[in-house]
Amino acid sequence: MIAHVVLFRPRTTLTADQRQALANTLRGAVEGIPQIKRATIGKRILLNRPGYETQMAEHYEYSAILEFDSEADLRAYLDHPAHSDLGKLLFVSAEAVLAYDFLSTSLAELQ
Repeated sequence: MIAHVVLFRPRTTLTADQRQALANTLRGAVEGIPQIKRATIGKRILLNRPGYETQMAEHYEYSAILEFDSEADLRAYLDHPAHSDLGKLLFVSAEAVLAYDFLSTSLAELQ
């Protein structure tokens, strides 16, 4: 399993309509790209624990974690027109974006 992990912080200047357009475009990509096996979208919660959140270099308000069965499926997703539309909108709508891909592994394999 491969996890495509995106952290992002929308621009504070986005209107409600612009935020809705971003959400709709994300929904369209998740629902319209068959290679996505699972999608989890999250909004960050802050626990206000000393030494916990304060150690993070940046605050990202949202996460999107998309899972794929294979590298080929991830590549097909990245090449899909719906992903292109999402990427363009995300990068003009966000102050900051991080995107990483991770191949799932067992704890034993980390040694």
